[in-house]
Amino acid sequence: MADQDGGAAAARAVCLGESMAVLLPDRPGPFEAVGAFRPSVGGAESNVAAALAGLGVPTAWISRVGADGFGRRLTGELAAAGVDVSAVAVDPHRPTGVYLKETGGSGLPHDLGPGRSRLHYYRAGSAASALGPALLADPAAAALLAAAPLLHLTGITPALSDGCLALVRALLAERRPGRLLSFDLNWRPALWRHRDASVLPELLDAADVLLLGADEAGDAFGTGDPAAIRKRFPAPATVVVKDSGHLVTALDRRGGSVTEPALRVEVVEPTGAGDAFAAGYLAGTLRGLDVRSRLRLGHLAAAGALTAATDHGALPDARTVAALLAADARDWAATTVTATGIHSPALTATAPAPAGPNTLEPSERP
Repeated sequence: MADQDGGAAAARAVCLGESMAVLLPDRPGPFEAVGAFRPSVGGAESNVAAALAGLGVPTAWISRVGADGFGRRLTGELAAAGVDVSAVAVDPHRPTGVYLKETGGSGLPHDLGPGRSRLHYYRAGSAASALGPALLADPAAAALLAAAPLLHLTGITPALSDGCLALVRALLAERRPGRLLSFDLNWRPALWRHRDASVLPELLDAADVLLLGADEAGDAFGTGDPAAIRKRFPAPATVVVKDSGHLVTALDRRGGSVTEPALRVEVVEPTGAGDAFAAGYLAGTLRGLDVRSRLRLGHLAAAGALTAATDHGALPDARTVAALLAADARDWAATTVTATGIHSPALTATAPAPAGPNTLEPSERP
């Protein structure tokens, strides 16, 4: 992304955490039935970074990758998506993490079932697991962190190592005026199997914006009820609770709440939808949109990911987005998103709005 002088625009959002190489199967079914795998890249924080960049928000991703082809692919694809990767360190001794995606629908023994997927991680000892507080002294990372009005973290990072936990604690403790700290739970039970997950509540409660799914909150904290979650985490200015993709509720400190239903979507692949929602909501926050519009922009971004075969989807053009953000409740509820486009009575055109690059303008600093 470039400024008016042709140089790189200063990052308005920084996403920090591990991303990995991804191996995608050539067909549904258990791994013993797969013929080949196609390489790609993925990871919660880089997914949010790429989606924010696609939404017109200059964004940087900070992490570590191995001195290997997977690391080069990761940084190359994110840079091509418009993400600033200037503060990504290359570790000469540790590898880039890898995960494999298994998809259901083959009907074979051990199949996951139609529409279901499972991720198999190989990340122990990865380059990103060596992140720690020393990062704050790195000039490139420090400059990005000092200037960006939004820092986005997830609960994945503190699960990777003691150093990663110390880094997240340091970042959450480093409060400064004008910077919004966003934290997405991203509950990964396998990562916490040999670590103390009791550290999570203090981290979540230190954020300004807390995002979490009702199902994962139920697993991690024993409740998925938005009001109960809001009570459990009183400090964040806003707690956003996603209810299995059907409803999302934003609750403020004063007891106010706004609930917005998700769009009807013909799902192609679900991975990455939660990250896309977070990006849409955060982009709306940076643009100064009202709460309902922030939630709708999150739903639109999530719909783009749900109708894409990869982790990254695309929003329709800015005119279509504006029409849907302004739609009344009936037209919003009647909107359907498919891989071929958006069908909605809120759109004046008779043809569905095609998916494609979004042209939303970056907002001013909040």
